[in-house]
Amino acid sequence: MSDIRIFRRGTRHVLAMFQFALAVAVLMVLSGPVVAFDAGHWKNSNESSSVMVDHTKWAALLTSYLVEGEDDISRFRYGAVTDSDHSKLKDYLDDLQAVTVTDLNRDEQYAYWLNLYNALTIDVILEHYPVKSIRNIGISGFFAIGPWKAKLVTVEGRELSLDDVEHGILRVHWDDPRVHYGVNCASIGCPNLQPVPFTAENLNDLLDVGAVAYVNHPRGARVENGRLMVSSIYSWFKEDFGNNDAGIIAHLAQYADDDLKADLEKISRVSGYDYDWSLNGAD
Repeated sequence: MSDIRIFRRGTRHVLAMFQFALAVAVLMVLSGPVVAFDAGHWKNSNESSSVMVDHTKWAALLTSYLVEGEDDISRFRYGAVTDSDHSKLKDYLDDLQAVTVTDLNRDEQYAYWLNLYNALTIDVILEHYPVKSIRNIGISGFFAIGPWKAKLVTVEGRELSLDDVEHGILRVHWDDPRVHYGVNCASIGCPNLQPVPFTAENLNDLLDVGAVAYVNHPRGARVENGRLMVSSIYSWFKEDFGNNDAGIIAHLAQYADDDLKADLEKISRVSGYDYDWSLNGAD
């Protein structure tokens, strides 16, 4: 190959790279300024605020499509959702993104983030349905599993992913292990999606209901032949549950019914973890 041809090919390559960079820059300018994720920003609140976020659209969707099976696992009828109702879900997510969350009081914020996470998860599933597992939705990049790292919403000018909401906001700023009973990852192994939206008024009651239901269900905790088997949630987020087996067992005992509590009193360690990533769908 002649030097001239090599030079021309190199010039075309450089020009193409320049054009791509220019196009990206133009898109960024046209889309307006977006601030990177900042965990510290979301600790701000207004405790004198009496503003209540409207979750009516989310409540209607839960009423229409969430069902509880005979196995006490809540499932969502993804395949039955109409185009009109999917549009209403997107409208609800737009409404949430228009809220100035840092102007809300802490309880209202807590409910807001739980509802945003759950509604956004449902929307992600609907966008890719049918799918066997949320882990099969590869929108987070080449080396990431599932949708959790993809920036999906913008709140107060800040792009947020599902991971940002759960791990950068909820777990950081509320330090409440019950967060894990409030967020739902659209999987059989996950704690149930609650049948009504979270609000500042029902927040603590619903989180306790979710904790009791999960801890006393076999997918949460069970004792088999003297061995304690628990959900992988207690391993993945062990630091939220005392950071050791004793802490996990003490947490479970808080919500255990009489039979499980009696079994836990005889156990000093966790013997194993498991989790079912199958979609929590229903016909």
